Amino acid sequence: MLPNLITKTITLEDGREITIETGALAKQADGSVVVKMGKAMLLATVVSKKEAGEGVDFLPMSVDYQEKFASSGKIPGGFLKREGRLSDYEILISRIVDRAIRPIFPDDYHADTQIAISLISGDEDVLPDALAGLAASAALAVSDIPFNGPISEVRVVKIDGKLIINPTPTQLAKASLEFIVAGSLDFILMVEGEANEIQEEEMLEAMQYAHEEIKRHCQAQIELTKLVGKEVKREYSHEKSDPALFDKMKADVYDKLYASVGKLIANKSERSALIKEIKEEFVASLGDDHGFESSLIGPYFSKIHKEAARNLTLNEKKRLDGRKLDEVRPIWSVVDYLPSAHGSAVFTRGETQSLTTCTLGTKMDEMMVDGATISGYNKFYLHYNFPGFSTGEVKINRGPARREVGHGNLAMRALRKVLPPVEENPYTIRIVSDILESNGSSSMATVCAGSLALMDAGIPITSAVTGIAMGMISDATTGKYSILSDILGDEDHLGDMDFKVTGTAKGITACQMDLKVEGLDYSVLKEALLQAKDGRLHILNEITKTLAAPKSELKPHTPRSFIMMIPKELIGAVIGPGGKVIQEIQKDTGATIVIEEVDNQGKINIFSANQDKLNAALSRIKAIVAQPEIGEVYTGKVKNIQPFGAFVEFMPGKDGLLHISEIKHERLETMDGVLEPGEEIQVKLIDVDKKTGKFKLSRKALLPKP
Repeated sequence: MLPNLITKTITLEDGREITIETGALAKQADGSVVVKMGKAMLLATVVSKKEAGEGVDFLPMSVDYQEKFASSGKIPGGFLKREGRLSDYEILISRIVDRAIRPIFPDDYHADTQIAISLISGDEDVLPDALAGLAASAALAVSDIPFNGPISEVRVVKIDGKLIINPTPTQLAKASLEFIVAGSLDFILMVEGEANEIQEEEMLEAMQYAHEEIKRHCQAQIELTKLVGKEVKREYSHEKSDPALFDKMKADVYDKLYASVGKLIANKSERSALIKEIKEEFVASLGDDHGFESSLIGPYFSKIHKEAARNLTLNEKKRLDGRKLDEVRPIWSVVDYLPSAHGSAVFTRGETQSLTTCTLGTKMDEMMVDGATISGYNKFYLHYNFPGFSTGEVKINRGPARREVGHGNLAMRALRKVLPPVEENPYTIRIVSDILESNGSSSMATVCAGSLALMDAGIPITSAVTGIAMGMISDATTGKYSILSDILGDEDHLGDMDFKVTGTAKGITACQMDLKVEGLDYSVLKEALLQAKDGRLHILNEITKTLAAPKSELKPHTPRSFIMMIPKELIGAVIGPGGKVIQEIQKDTGATIVIEEVDNQGKINIFSANQDKLNAALSRIKAIVAQPEIGEVYTGKVKNIQPFGAFVEFMPGKDGLLHISEIKHERLETMDGVLEPGEEIQVKLIDVDKKTGKFKLSRKALLPKP
């Protein structure tokens, strides 16, 4: 007997339906739903402990999005043949859901919480990542876990001037902009995506359009909560409090903290040392038998410091390091820093620095993607590394964390918009950004350094790309707000909005936005975007002083490339039996040769850092694919001798008969002593038999008549 299912359906503008179902699967979780669209099905579960861990003063939440290979009728690759660690794509979706869900939990809720979202059935016409946020929120909505939702996420694209929600993969490929937008009934929470150099107004239009759809999703979840009877959430008490301690601390340290941040110290270490000194003085003043809750001194001090720093900016329009609100930190950059790299750049802005390389490879260096719903190859990829020393910390390197995957992906999306079309670019391109210093927006430093490294490598990008991180501090009660350009790491923690925008002189190529304030007016968002544009253009002007356009020549040690097209039927001749021919050419010349079938033709790509070696390989291939022409003269090699003449290989793989009557003008009675096997001679192609295709050669046609 089937369980009693409770469902709610959302109908999109084009008639497609999204169904939220609960009551059938994973009923021991605190909340569980199945979200369906077409044949795609996502199972989302949420479990949260009843009590917080000892001394925990934050929300320890994990979000995992995973696509099961069976959902698309596939078996995983690799030796184990089972799903392993999350792929970069799955990590990116997990991060997007986390960034949208985390802000809706109460600030004082600190119980260990786990959200798991699994694609259990795939549909080639449905992009499931756009449903993950809705599924996570719906699981919370049917649970008794306290949260200030619901929320939802949608993908919005523009195709031929029209905005579309949750497009198909085919539609997505044609889009001029693509954003995943998350929000609640009342405000936008998160935006991430890319665009083809659009204007700020176009981005805002897409966000507003997406928010209208999100509101409908949220209303459906509110109704679902009522249907399952989960309007009342569990009671909790996860924070200790000591009002007397807080009042004493604020009275003792607020003015000192306000004065300290008002000193406008540019150096991060010096600022930190001054704040630490104030805290230590307060602790010392309490004595040993103060009677207060000692574990609360740290959290209360951080809270008061944050309030003092925010008020300084709101009241006096001053920033921690003394800059104006729209001022970008000093910039210096250099290219060709690493002599052995194909392209390299150092970009430094304030106390943030990226050393970035660009490496050019062949088709064999492409990144293979083998996922449940996505398979193929990437010719452009970017890796971002964030070692502990960049912030003066000791941190064991255990591979890229989720943050590094997310930052690298944002930079990659920003830069790929200016790359030459795939069909015009023979190279696989790998960008690596190593962050050497960090105090605010190392991902945007990666964009700037990556742009310079690409141009240094000689890749003909259409325009340089730069990026800037923006912040905002606001006070809902007074209506005051301050928009900050090029935020520091400390300002990131203080603010109500954190967003990163990248683009060229023409417009926006990518963005990542997290909003922490309710009811933010779109006019303020527009102001922030326009201030970001001024910052981007300022940075663009600075890096063009270092390198204004792609270099016209590749580095001497960069592999050169030559592309030639041949008839499809000649591919086998170039490869040879078992790859023998192409392997011999590569061994003899040292060049790398890649052959593939494209548009019913053979496409040959030859790579070599040495032009002579490339030319040698090219000559060998041309000789193989060249078509014999009657009247042409060839240097051939005698293969074997018969009583009636000799067979001569006059082109690779092509033999012709040199009849005894065509060797000399004089009559020859026998072939004895006339030619030797292996002897090289010049011959002329005089005819091709129309029926058999056999070649007729002549030597006497090249000799003067007696």
